[in-house]
Amino acid sequence: MTKLGRELASKGINIISLSVGEPDFNTPDHVKDAAKKALDENYTRYSPVPGYPDLRQAIVNKLKTENNLDYDVSQIVVSTGAKQSLSNVILTLIDPDDEVIIPTPYWVSYSEMVVLAEGKSVFIDTDIESNFKITPEQLEAAITPKTKLFMFSSPCNPTGSVYSKEELAALVKVFEKHPNIYILSDEIYEHINFVDKHESIAQFESIKDRVIIVNGFSKAFAMTGWRLGYIAANKEIAAANDKLQGQTTSGTCSIAQRAGIVAYEQGLESVLKMKEAFLRRRELVYNLLNEIPGVKTNLPDGAFYFFPEISSFFGKKDADGNVIKDSSDLALYLLNVGHVATVGGDSFGNNNYIRLSYAASDESLVEALRRIKEALAKLN
Repeated sequence: MTKLGRELASKGINIISLSVGEPDFNTPDHVKDAAKKALDENYTRYSPVPGYPDLRQAIVNKLKTENNLDYDVSQIVVSTGAKQSLSNVILTLIDPDDEVIIPTPYWVSYSEMVVLAEGKSVFIDTDIESNFKITPEQLEAAITPKTKLFMFSSPCNPTGSVYSKEELAALVKVFEKHPNIYILSDEIYEHINFVDKHESIAQFESIKDRVIIVNGFSKAFAMTGWRLGYIAANKEIAAANDKLQGQTTSGTCSIAQRAGIVAYEQGLESVLKMKEAFLRRRELVYNLLNEIPGVKTNLPDGAFYFFPEISSFFGKKDADGNVIKDSSDLALYLLNVGHVATVGGDSFGNNNYIRLSYAASDESLVEALRRIKEALAKLN
């Protein structure tokens, strides 16, 4: 959808993109200054495969200070973005026919990474009534002797759902009964969180050794293009990720790593300012979505997405008589008629929804929701 939107924009059509999953803010100046300094200090050679030791120590310090989690530098592997970190974990853990449990909706690449590892994805469906969160009973029912990994994100892309400590504790009780299952916790949206504080499933000692945290700098510090992510895991898994990465990409960009150290060492002031803007935009979009007949939405607790239910428009026709059959059709219709780029929910495993990113200016959001409301009203 982003690609199609850009193609229309190149023809002079004013497209508002709500399809891209990245902050619309610039990287903080102190982080950029650290990169410039790294160049001046000639950090231009190969870096260690798992990352510079001082960056890994900064990550260890962050996990202790912000999350009250104890890790050693040897348990941290820095990669070219959290996406590579996810892929590394799956490729090192999953053998052919191993099963990976994934709650839906899920970030689009999860299931494809499982395919690359020759594993099998087992999906647990959720909906808007449950705020897109699974229950312990659903988890237990999905587990089989072939289950090797459970992977999820909190805060979630695409729904913005956030698991509370109590909800995680209930899932942990299930994992305690199944000691052969690993848990991959994608926490990349950790700091874009509108509830009390971020809760990591790694805080539960009974399963901590089986938890692999994936995190990074892209969302919190608006560093999507810097490609800097990492895992925190037990030493065996970390070593395996190090070994795999050494045969694929080797160490992450040296300049990005030096900037990452400063990002973690100089506090969260810029992050909190960005979070304030996202909170304001969340309220704005929530109110505007609730004014659109036929659209059903919840109020997400984190990230910068809405995942409204739009199935009431299925079966309706546009002005040319084309039938809206699914979420992809509706997203394409909104792009061509409303000139707003969104993403169909089928990409995330839930066809009755679309994803809207509110990582855009207030003015753009108001105009985009006006266009969406107007376009949907034309369907009959």
